[in-house]
Order: sequence, then C-alpha cells, then structure tokens
Amino acid sequence: MNFHTRKWVKPGDLNPNGTLFGGTLLQWIDEEAALYANIQLENKAVVTKYMSDINFVSSAQQGDIIEIGIEVTNFGRSSLTMRCEVRNKMTRQTIISIEKITMVNLGEDGKPTPHGKTKVEYVKDRLET
Repeated sequence: MNFHTRKWVKPGDLNPNGTLFGGTLLQWIDEEAALYANIQLENKAVVTKYMSDINFVSSAQQGDIIEIGIEVTNFGRSSLTMRCEVRNKMTRQTIISIEKITMVNLGEDGKPTPHGKTKVEYVKDRLET
C-alpha cells in the first residue's frame, strides 16, 4: 500500500473527547480516494459510489501526524475500487481501515462511463520520452 498524503491533527480537527473527529477523517479519506481515482482514470469527474464498513481501530490525538494509504483492488468497467488504511506516521499504528471504496468515472453527461483502464499507472509511465 502506498501512503501518499500526510495530515497534521490540529485543534480544529478534534471531537469533544479531544481525539480526531471521525467525520473529519472520513472527509480526508474521501478526498484522497477521489484524487487517486482522478489521476488513475485521467478524469476530474469521478464520484464516490460506495464505502464498506469502516473500522476505527485506534484514535489520533492533537499533534499526531497521520498518513493515508490507498491501494487499488479492482478496475471495473466504469469504476475503480480501492482499500484504505490510515495510520499514525510515527508509531505506524492503524487508526482506521476501509476494505472497499468504489469511485465511478463520469462522462460529460454526468453518467457512468467506461474508462478503459485495467491496471495502476504512474504519471511517469504516461509521459513520452
């Protein structure tokens, strides 16, 4: 799993218990999944279709640095399915795991459209040399 994004847990990210608010963390995950899908599918128009059970394993505190990992598990006709893990950067302790996040590729008409992708590609693989 590749961990591309890091976030610093700040006071505004906390819930009344003084730990990272789950809604904030889910917002970060959704954004990360969308960005990852945008890049892989080479399309800015992708939407979240599905998130499976969310397993909160541990909490994050103010000042913690967390990192969000995404791994592609399946390319569908018009979708991309990933799994996600968020962990504490310093301790490597898992904070949350989501087994399935499905993003759908949209066409200009706003409807699901085939993307033609079958494997993970990196930007360097797309550049002509």
